[in-house]
Amino acid sequence: MDEPTFIDDADVRTVQRPRRGSATPWLLFLLALAGGAAASWFLWTRLDRALDESAAARAEAADLSQRLQAIEAEKADLLALRNELSVQVQAKEEELTKLQGTYEDLETKMKEEISKGDVRLSQSGGRIKVDLVDRILFDVGDASVTERGAEVLARVGAVLAAVQDKKIQVSGHTDDLPISERLADRYPTNWELASARASNVVRFLEEKANVPGRRLVAAAYGPWEPISSNRTASGRARNRRIEIVLTPQLAPAPIDGAASPLPAVAKAAAPGKAAPARVAAPAPRKKAAAPRRR
Repeated sequence: MDEPTFIDDADVRTVQRPRRGSATPWLLFLLALAGGAAASWFLWTRLDRALDESAAARAEAADLSQRLQAIEAEKADLLALRNELSVQVQAKEEELTKLQGTYEDLETKMKEEISKGDVRLSQSGGRIKVDLVDRILFDVGDASVTERGAEVLARVGAVLAAVQDKKIQVSGHTDDLPISERLADRYPTNWELASARASNVVRFLEEKANVPGRRLVAAAYGPWEPISSNRTASGRARNRRIEIVLTPQLAPAPIDGAASPLPAVAKAAAPGKAAPARVAAPAPRKKAAAPRRR
């Protein structure tokens, strides 16, 4: 009879150990797989977020580029505007300098008449006004330029002929006394007298003082723009005047020999004949009877 076989515990442990360790590789594999999946999800999430951030950055860069272009365009416009304003300021300063020179020339040439109160000069808003009382240019009730008037206008014209960029308006003004019966045939109203005087001054400046006719304008205001009261003899004497006003040239001057673009104005009325008035007469006002002009 065979003898019983005894198995040592150590041998049993040796035989069973491989069975207990056989699940470890699978466990490790599953853990690695889970870790890889987690890492992939994490990397994918980071990549997706990075793509979103990159798209936002590109959009912001494009917006900044457009804003920069707009700012550059605005800067260019501002620089152009600044240059234009600088040119305009320089041109205005040059114009004011020339205007001041013209004023000073007139002041020098008319010094005697200014001291007597027969001529008044004023300057404002780019305009020069020469105010001449009628007695230094005309006889009472007449529109013909006297010998003394010719001498005065020659000095004024010498200055005006050198002015290139101004329109020169010559305006006739009267007091409010009615025309006398002796003069009514030649000048039915103060309109005709004022117009004839302005026209004859314009003719003198063009023909005798060589002021270009295209820059001359003759106008008549009659009694409607007084600068003093017509209730006194001294006031009426101030209102009877010729005003020569230099104003900025609004349109380019026509070439020599070309017709003036301005409407026809009274420029060639013969002495003793009425010339058409350029300014329309306002509605007549009622006034008390006054002595007639002699």
